[in-house]
Amino acid sequence: MLPLVNQWETLNEQIVNCERCARLRDYCQQVAQTKRRAFQGEVYWGKPIPNFGSPSARLLIVGLAPAAHGGNRTGRLFTGDASGDFLFDALHETGFCNQPTSTHRNDGLVLHDCAICSAVRCAPPDNKPTPEERAQCLPFLVQTVRLMPNLKGFLALGQLAMEACVAVAHTEGFLPSGLRPKFEHGAFYPLEGGRFLAVSYHPSARNTYTKLLTKPMMVALLNQVRRQLDECEGR
Repeated sequence: MLPLVNQWETLNEQIVNCERCARLRDYCQQVAQTKRRAFQGEVYWGKPIPNFGSPSARLLIVGLAPAAHGGNRTGRLFTGDASGDFLFDALHETGFCNQPTSTHRNDGLVLHDCAICSAVRCAPPDNKPTPEERAQCLPFLVQTVRLMPNLKGFLALGQLAMEACVAVAHTEGFLPSGLRPKFEHGAFYPLEGGRFLAVSYHPSARNTYTKLLTKPMMVALLNQVRRQLDECEGR
C-alpha cells in the first residue's frame, strides 16, 4: 500500500482530472477563457479544486464550492476572493494557519492541524450546484475522510457543506442514519468515535458584508473548535 501522503496526492490528482459533471466543467472552462476584467492578465486554473492541507490533520473544514473568480482562478479553495480574506484572517488569529492572507497557490500559506476542501470541487453557475452534481462529488469527500486517520472534527461552512458532512458521517457510521443535524451557526453535534461536527455560516461576501457572520463570531467558533479537538484527544 502506498504511504498516506502518496494516497492523498493520488486522490488530489483524481479530483483535478475529474470530468463527471459536464455542466460544471463547461462553466469553469468558459470562465477561465473569458475571465474577469481585473484578472485579464492571469492564467485561470479552470479545473476541479484538490484538497488543501495534510491528511494528518485533526480538523477538516468543508466549504460549498470554489468561487468562479476565486478558487477557479487560483487553483486553491478560498484563495483570491473576499471569502478567503475573511476565513484565513480568522484561521490565522486562532492558530490554524501561518498567515492571514490567501492570494495564490504559491503564497507560502501553511495550514496547522486542519485541511480544507469543498463539497463540490468545481465552481457552479450562480454558486448553485444541482443535487446530482453534489452527489457526483460526494465520493471525493468520503475518500478524503478515509485518508485522515487523526480526524476528530468537521467544520461545515454553510448549509450545503453541512449536508455533505452529514452524508459522509452516515456513510462512515459516524452518525446514525436517522439523525439529521439542524443547520445553525455555532452548533456542535457529537459523532461516533469521539468526533464532532461544528457548523458555521458560510463566509461569503453577502454574509460578512451584512454582518450575518462577523469576524468575532468566526474567531469564537474556531476557538471553540480547538477546545473541542483537544477534548477529543484527551478521551
